[in-house]
Amino acid sequence: MQRDLASFPLPPAIRFKFKDNGFSVVEDVIEMKPSELSREIGISKEESLEILKMLREATSSLLPCQPKLPSNTASTSSGRQPQLSESNKRTVTALEMLRDEKSSPAIVTFCEDLDEMLGGGVPLCKITELCGAPGVGKTQTCIQLAVDVQIPQCFGGVDGEAIYIDTEGSFLPQRAADMALAMVEHCRQIVDTNDTEQQTVLADFSVEKLLSGIHFFRCHDYTELLALVNLLPEILEKHKKVKLVVIDSIAFHFRHDFDDLSLRTRLLNGLAQSLIKIASEHRLAVVLTNQMTTHVGDGPSHLIPALGESWGHACTVRLVLFWKDSQRYANLYKSPNKQEMTVPYQITDFVFSDRLQMDGLRSVPRSEDELQSRLSLRCKDAPAGHDDGHSNPSKRPRPNENQR
Repeated sequence: MQRDLASFPLPPAIRFKFKDNGFSVVEDVIEMKPSELSREIGISKEESLEILKMLREATSSLLPCQPKLPSNTASTSSGRQPQLSESNKRTVTALEMLRDEKSSPAIVTFCEDLDEMLGGGVPLCKITELCGAPGVGKTQTCIQLAVDVQIPQCFGGVDGEAIYIDTEGSFLPQRAADMALAMVEHCRQIVDTNDTEQQTVLADFSVEKLLSGIHFFRCHDYTELLALVNLLPEILEKHKKVKLVVIDSIAFHFRHDFDDLSLRTRLLNGLAQSLIKIASEHRLAVVLTNQMTTHVGDGPSHLIPALGESWGHACTVRLVLFWKDSQRYANLYKSPNKQEMTVPYQITDFVFSDRLQMDGLRSVPRSEDELQSRLSLRCKDAPAGHDDGHSNPSKRPRPNENQR
């Protein structure tokens, strides 16, 4: 299998020189002499020697030269014949695409209003971005999705696995274990005793299995992140059940140490194109978290998603999570087939339950009257002087580290 040059720890300037001169895979350059590489991409012979040495050590053995093309064959500037990807070799009709989209499952969040707003949950084959300030619930949502994606098909799930790429160091294994335990207990509560398939699946459905289905990667800088994303196709070939790729967060390594903003834009655009291709070809959901930054203009300053306007075109669905009057809200800011709307949600200490006693990421009543009615019921049931953290939204404490 050919390996993309972008998957090697090359300096960004060298990576773009390769790309601009038509070199995309290591097989294109591995057999070159330093003088040839220097002439082709416009670098010194010393740099060429170091790059070739690194590439050859990384690939562990010399790869055979690519066969030369006939003189009458169309080729790129580097001498390679342009080829269609496998996904473009077969044409599809708009009707087939529509049927495929309608039949495609989604990853539920277990927040009823949020799932309804998204059209059933987080969609496969698309990029969904979660934007929000610290503590609003982005990481909590991502960890829960990494568990939810493993719900068996007989229980209405997609029966997949997750790749979790952590750039901030915010992933909490114990939180994932708590969610996995709640998931197992939830499935045991709703199992149909007359359904043999559910009984069989549940016998092997455990916390250990759910945690084993989350493949974790830690990226310490943007070079590691770019290399990992370019290696994802190879990783997905080994883990064919993966239906969710999470990057938490996409902005962390790109907001600092970038004096050349045009370089940052090019890197982000290349990253976005790679993720779009992965989501489409492997039929999985890509979920990214993004931070917020203060926009200062003619009017009052306000928070907007980081990374600029051009990055906003990369995602298919964009959710903006925010606080208002001590209540969390999710705003569907961008969607190709759903209207913009806002729903409230809560995060508590547990994971799943019914609508009134919902645990984890959950929806709350839409109307003020319904909210007051339900709060009155809870106040009647609660012991005197007891504050469960949910009876009064205005008194609800800010989230701790386990609730991010």
